[in-house]
Amino acid sequence: MAEPKANELMEKIVSLCKRKGLVFQSSEIYGGINGFWDYGPLGAELKRNVKELWWNAMTRMRDDVAGLEATIIMHPQIWRASGHVDTFADLMRECPLTKKRVRADQVDPQSGTIYRWSGAASAKNGWTVEKLCGVLLLKGQHPDSARKKAREFYAQGTPDWASGDWQTLELKGETVAAVENSLDFHPESGVELTAARPFNLMFKTYVGPLESEDNVAYLRPETAQAIFAQFKNVLETSRQTVPFGIAQVGKAFRNEVTPRNFTFRSREFEQMELEFFIKPDEAVEAIAGTVIKPGEGHPGEPTPAWGWQAWHKYWVEERIRFYEGIGLPRETLVEYWQKPEELAHYARACVDILFKFPFSKRDEKGELLGEELEGIAARSDFDLSQHERCSGKPMGVFDEELRAAWGRLDPAKQQELAQRYYDARYKYLTKTGVEPEPAAKEAKANAEGLAKGQYIPHVIEPSAGVDRLILALISHAYCEEQVTDEKGKTETRVVMRFHPRVAPVKVGIFPLLKNKPELVAKALEVRNLLRPHMAVFYDEAGAIGRRYRRQDEAGTPYGVTIDFDTLGEKPELLNTVTLRERDSMTQTRISIDALLPFLLSKIR
Repeated sequence: MAEPKANELMEKIVSLCKRKGLVFQSSEIYGGINGFWDYGPLGAELKRNVKELWWNAMTRMRDDVAGLEATIIMHPQIWRASGHVDTFADLMRECPLTKKRVRADQVDPQSGTIYRWSGAASAKNGWTVEKLCGVLLLKGQHPDSARKKAREFYAQGTPDWASGDWQTLELKGETVAAVENSLDFHPESGVELTAARPFNLMFKTYVGPLESEDNVAYLRPETAQAIFAQFKNVLETSRQTVPFGIAQVGKAFRNEVTPRNFTFRSREFEQMELEFFIKPDEAVEAIAGTVIKPGEGHPGEPTPAWGWQAWHKYWVEERIRFYEGIGLPRETLVEYWQKPEELAHYARACVDILFKFPFSKRDEKGELLGEELEGIAARSDFDLSQHERCSGKPMGVFDEELRAAWGRLDPAKQQELAQRYYDARYKYLTKTGVEPEPAAKEAKANAEGLAKGQYIPHVIEPSAGVDRLILALISHAYCEEQVTDEKGKTETRVVMRFHPRVAPVKVGIFPLLKNKPELVAKALEVRNLLRPHMAVFYDEAGAIGRRYRRQDEAGTPYGVTIDFDTLGEKPELLNTVTLRERDSMTQTRISIDALLPFLLSKIR
């Protein structure tokens, strides 16, 4: 059948999410709250599965990553050091009529006719307002609708507004002009937006009994800064050495101007972040004699000669492998390397892994461009350096291997590596506002520290959004297909093709008939066999075909039916069950003894 249009498809996905208990609007009985979402029974299982798979892949299956779970509220100086207090802002524009805000970079281009006025006057109450107002009319809209909005704009806060007599205001200085692809008008009201101004995205709160500036705190806008703040504690207690990583899964909060696209951009969300600490290239070269640059594809297993570029490429490829392993094929993903002008000032490189959501924009060929799932950034030594500078606590490490290797270098090589390290540190310090003379003195001390085996680690940061990934999995899994039953009746089957590893429920258990105690007893026995190892759903209500369809919509990959053959009606089939596969709808017989090992092999 034809693919549904993007908006239509998203409407179907949102509807299914509520109907099947994947995602609910937060506080729905009170009208909801924009930018906040709750996960229902199936959604909670799906989200838990994804986080557990990420945690296993990042920590339990690796020797070089330790875990952390930090608090949501931390010392406010952490956010000053990271730059969030002063610079963590989106440029925002406001509709002066409706007071709705939009991000300046998310205003869609519009074409039409602009009506402008210089002011308005009230014949009844004798007041005059002199200020500019513009309204964009799209094709087919009547000019009177623009004039009505202008009168509302001028009447706000006046006696005419209070009395309801504003419709008769006299508009002054009307002009008309055509415009193409303008970004200056609110997409809903058509009224000209205010100038862009910064809007800090952090939620502010207070710690202690008094709401004073001394007690201001913030809900964390990311989980990464806790990792940097606890770097030395984790390093010392986990018995790790650089290179190694610290992983964390947790809630973050951003007061988004315009939450949108269902759960894609929310105000409360969850992140899965890894900060992987590596030696600076100068230390790598001193120890290994060279710095290996990556080629195409996965660079393979790490070696001591890897510099930041190899580690960055490694984590890009590892993260794509993870997505493929949970059911997002590479062709649904886009690997976008940020251009130099797009990079944060401290970043050497950043790759965004995009997923082709139904609501993604399209290029000139009609191909989906994708929206960000995860960013993998090479952040240099910026973060630890900032916290060292702002806290006064040392964040560097001692590397005995580097100290020994440095002593074996000839003086010319020592000078070359020290000069490169000096240049990098001087650039960082001056960019953060340190005056040139003290910056040069500190950078010189940093460079001399290499000879003693001392440096501040650099970091590679893979940072993924859990909620965006859940939405990507739901969007990719949603499928409609035409099926014909044994009576020749054709119907539309909605099936969620979740990979078995992430599926909320792994297997449905169905006694063929609920009024046969022996079938029910055997079905409960099978359920109890499987339940300690995976999420199962027991269902005995309705025709077996209808039960299958319910589980198809929930994304359950396997169904197990207990029938009379299970009980030995055919002796050769005693203690076997019918195993149905969701996607192909094929049915096979399998012994109960073989059922658990088979299912475990598919869901792990």
